[in-house]
Amino acid sequence: MVALVPAVFAPHSPYDQNLANRLRPPVWLAGGSGDHLLGTDAVGRDVLSRIIYGARISLLVGIMAVLVSGALGVAAGVLAGYFRGPVDDLIMRVAEVQLSFPFILAAVAIVSVLGAGLRNIIIVLGVTGWTTYARVVRGMTLALRQREFIEGARAIGCSHARIMLRYVLPNIAGTTMVLATFALATFIIAESGLSYLGLGVQPPTPTWGGMLADGYLFLRTAWWLTTFPGLVLMLTVLAINVLGDWARDVLDPRLRHTM
Repeated sequence: MVALVPAVFAPHSPYDQNLANRLRPPVWLAGGSGDHLLGTDAVGRDVLSRIIYGARISLLVGIMAVLVSGALGVAAGVLAGYFRGPVDDLIMRVAEVQLSFPFILAAVAIVSVLGAGLRNIIIVLGVTGWTTYARVVRGMTLALRQREFIEGARAIGCSHARIMLRYVLPNIAGTTMVLATFALATFIIAESGLSYLGLGVQPPTPTWGGMLADGYLFLRTAWWLTTFPGLVLMLTVLAINVLGDWARDVLDPRLRHTM
């Protein structure tokens, strides 16, 4: 809700500066003001408003990166598991090469080449995150292609494309949704890390990682600049992971049977 309509919840514009109110503490501390509930930053911008608008960037990057990586990974995994042979070998070797590089290191290297910006961040996270989907979906497809209903579809003359779209994909949808939920939390943290390093969405656009970087120099004198964005980031990722656990319990019939 907050990310969709931040203007409804934010008390101020995230870009308005007022040096007369710089580094004002939260409302409950001495010197705080009811106009700035969580205080202000080094140039007088409202911290609460910037956190609210930062949610839009973090969730937009996370969701779009999940869609890109999920589409690539599921397609690669289904093709590898269904056709096996040279197709499987090629896709899995590419995945293994990519997995040999740490995720965040590969993202930093690619962003450094392509340049910072919202579109490039989404592309980088999507392209570097497909391998998890591919490996899991490949294993499930290998098991599904031996099932009786797949053999029956082949016997009545269904094409490979129809079998994959009509019979394979629906049977891996639940697991894919769980993977996407956990990937969303990973991508939000990755976006914040890249923004903290100056490789994400550029100022003055508010991002949680950018707020952490801006407040780093004021840890001793203005702790609220990093505490509140960090707390919101932690709670958001925790909530998404709890949602992923719940989705796994609901969508996995074996776990549902034991509940």
